[in-house]
Amino acid sequence: MDANEMKLVVYSRNTMEFVTVAAEFCAYLEQSEGRRVKDFADTVLKLLPLLYLKASLLEQVEGAEDFFPEAFVTEHDYEFLRLTLSGILGEHDDYMDFCDEDVRFTDEPAVKSISEDLADLYQAMKNFVETYRVGLEENMYEAVAEVAGSFVLYWGQTLTNALRALHRVRYSFCREEEDEECASE
Repeated sequence: MDANEMKLVVYSRNTMEFVTVAAEFCAYLEQSEGRRVKDFADTVLKLLPLLYLKASLLEQVEGAEDFFPEAFVTEHDYEFLRLTLSGILGEHDDYMDFCDEDVRFTDEPAVKSISEDLADLYQAMKNFVETYRVGLEENMYEAVAEVAGSFVLYWGQTLTNALRALHRVRYSFCREEEDEECASE
């Protein structure tokens, strides 16, 4: 791949829009401490579909097999964010995942947590965004290849699982409270 072809991918409109949404998603999660579960779910339910859409528009490119992207999110960062989100979601954090392929081979559905799903998404997005922040075009190209490939194989499904679970959380308040806010939203 020559430098011009690489720049076409790295700075394409679809890639830059994905960078923008991924950065917004990460910033919101980083600043989420103390939010009410309903407000948190409401905002994340708007960010996740945008993230999915923008990821689906990324160009599928072949990365170098011997390239290993830098991990900017430490285990401590991941766990801190996961615990923060779990604290916000409280009793609403766990959900049953009936879409898991392994469920076919067991009598019990998989129990997952929204906070872990969001922390997994955060880790992938933050590592991607930070690679862009550093600004080395070759690494940025590899980051696009990595994030687009892992979207197909892993985090796209994680996102849709979290979206489904958060939808239940957000609109359970409407059923429980029958508040006027829900009727107008």
